[in-house]
Amino acid sequence: MSISLHSLDPIELGKRLRLARDETELTQANAASQADMSRTTLVAIEQGKRPVKDGELIALTDLYGITLNQLLRKEAVHVDLVPRFRKMGENVDTAFENAIATLNDFVTAEVELENLLGIQRQSNLPPERPLLPGDVRKQAEIDAHELRQRMGLGQGPIRNVFALLELDLGMRVYTHPLKNSVSGLFAYDDAVGACILINSSHRYERQVQTGVHELGHTVSARRRPDVCHDAYQHNSREERYAVAFGPAFLMPAHTVARKLQEIRAGSARLTRRHVIILADYFGVSREGLVRRLEELKLAPDGTWDWFVRNGGITDVQAAEVLGGDAANDVSAGHRPMRSSVRLETLAAQALERDLLSEGQIAELLKIDRFKARRLRMEGEDAEYDLG
Repeated sequence: MSISLHSLDPIELGKRLRLARDETELTQANAASQADMSRTTLVAIEQGKRPVKDGELIALTDLYGITLNQLLRKEAVHVDLVPRFRKMGENVDTAFENAIATLNDFVTAEVELENLLGIQRQSNLPPERPLLPGDVRKQAEIDAHELRQRMGLGQGPIRNVFALLELDLGMRVYTHPLKNSVSGLFAYDDAVGACILINSSHRYERQVQTGVHELGHTVSARRRPDVCHDAYQHNSREERYAVAFGPAFLMPAHTVARKLQEIRAGSARLTRRHVIILADYFGVSREGLVRRLEELKLAPDGTWDWFVRNGGITDVQAAEVLGGDAANDVSAGHRPMRSSVRLETLAAQALERDLLSEGQIAELLKIDRFKARRLRMEGEDAEYDLG
């Protein structure tokens, strides 16, 4: 569904043109020159102070590589999270830039689908907790415990972290293949809420770790964007808080101590079998589990390093302990990639109601036409009309 050029508010049109120019990384001077207009004219258009002429609009959309339909579509939402990351002052590489663009595209797609379907997203984020003087790791432990209590999670393991983030807290969570150096991104915007992108190429347990790490940033410093990137070694208090928050949220101290005692059954040694069983119980990586034991003084410092020096704890060993046929499956620990359960659900509804085409859905969700068709088929296969 689109609207005419002349019925769109000049300020809104100017904003959309500015964002389109930003995505091409063109300065106002360069864009104006290539579109054969003065810089002051382009500035006035982007500020909504001067109506854009048809010829000027065509020249700008051609320059920015977008169609008039994309620019004028009524439901289009022009979200711009990029400036938040640029304010971090990092010398970002191509992998980081691509990840930022992907997160921005997914958020834009989801909000557009919500507007198209007349759905308003409900957020249930906890109040932001400013960092207090003292050891932020202790505060993270307390805040993680209080959030679990607030959500009625008790002290047991969390079976589906992503459903909790997306459905219970109302965060926008997306997974997508990224360069291996990028684990995830987080940004918060008053208009669209808390947004997370996670690298689906990583092992599932690492994806979980990234998700709760970004939850820690949501709790303590949601106005500051975050990137989990191998090249960036942050040592800020906000980062130390998030690093401590994740394990505390996934593995409550009391439950870890109790389950370790049950599994060891009087043994004085921590074995690979103990680690495998506990890691599976909490749904975390074997390294993450051992690091948590070290932190809680339930295992000597350097325990994980000892395991690494002595052959590590492999997927084959885990399969032998836990059972199943995955002992020789090199893909153990990976799960099928889904961009976002909620995003795909909204897309299926839009297809079922013929509000968007399969091609438009494929473009929005960064999937191929075959998967877009499967989403339509899933909607058509529903047995019951819930009215």
